[in-house]
Amino acid sequence: MRKLWLGFAQVATILFAALYLVSLFRAEPPLPRGEVVTVKEEAALPVPVSAPGAAASYSGAAKKAMPAVVNIYTTKQVARRLSPEEELLRRFYGDQFNNRPEAAMSLGSGVIVSANGYVLTNNHVIEGADEIAVVVPGREPVGARVVGTDPETDLAVLKVQAEKLPTITFGNPDRLQVGDVVLAIGNPFGVGQTVTQGIVSATGRTRLGISTFENFIQTDAAINPGNSGGALVDTNGDLVGVNTAIFSKTEGSVGIGFAVPVSLAKQVMEQIIRQGRVERGWIGVQAQDIAPEAADSGRRGPVKGALIAGVMRGAPAEKAGLRRGDIVVAINGKPIADVTDLINLTAALKPGERGEFTVLREGREAKLTMEAGTRPRQPRP
Repeated sequence: MRKLWLGFAQVATILFAALYLVSLFRAEPPLPRGEVVTVKEEAALPVPVSAPGAAASYSGAAKKAMPAVVNIYTTKQVARRLSPEEELLRRFYGDQFNNRPEAAMSLGSGVIVSANGYVLTNNHVIEGADEIAVVVPGREPVGARVVGTDPETDLAVLKVQAEKLPTITFGNPDRLQVGDVVLAIGNPFGVGQTVTQGIVSATGRTRLGISTFENFIQTDAAINPGNSGGALVDTNGDLVGVNTAIFSKTEGSVGIGFAVPVSLAKQVMEQIIRQGRVERGWIGVQAQDIAPEAADSGRRGPVKGALIAGVMRGAPAEKAGLRRGDIVVAINGKPIADVTDLINLTAALKPGERGEFTVLREGREAKLTMEAGTRPRQPRP
């Protein structure tokens, strides 16, 4: 009897939540373009962690950041999986036994970056959603709409119709070091706003296959499903990263979590708010890493750079004279170690901006000037 009662209570709770979210969404005025949002940068004074002689506490940092971290609920229509019996009926009755889609609910977190309602979160939190609701701590849920997304960094910006919202303070990314204590704030498994504590395990993590442009902060602060899009803050309560992914075979935290650093998140967010999208430089090449043992007869030691495996016809690279077999070793004087560097430095060029590419061709160094085009929108990995 107890199991039946628990089952009934869970079903009733889900139905109530679904009905409540549906009632939230209503038509809203179109979003402005070209708006400039000023974010808070670094606290003037650090929040005290603990008094002399007292046990260490991060309550000050948590109290400062938690009001600006929101819960995000989404719904979308998905095809319902048929049971073996239903699949058999559909084979006999065909279209008469139609597999109608059903609403699927998911959850995540986000960070309020402006008092007038801009919220920063992960793209995968809201991707494909038909309806989005944002719950600000201490307030009623409100409907939200997507301002813009950037699948290549897995970031997105939402807008809610609200004023005088609490906002997060952006930290200084240059001060973050391995070993620093950090707090992850979000809504894991939908249990409600939660704070977990850990340290910065590593910085500059790449080649994880999470997104195209990777420069992740790694942390052992517990991050679980529902934490995505939430805040990673330092002991002053300042934002240092946006929690994005975990490494796990069980979908639970095993102490390896990844966050987009605040420096990259801010750049993406500002472009999305200003123009609704992110524009990056592009030259139109296929490239590959150079084998570590490869050496160039005209240089001492191994060659570092990106080997050009193909050049698109009519692309900026072809117009500038870049050829298959060339090795790009620097862009505007900044050295290229591998393909990741080539992609990142090329993307950092604004469309229409000219860059000087240093290449090795048949053992000789040459410099090519090319005007970057606009990088085509890429799907999320």
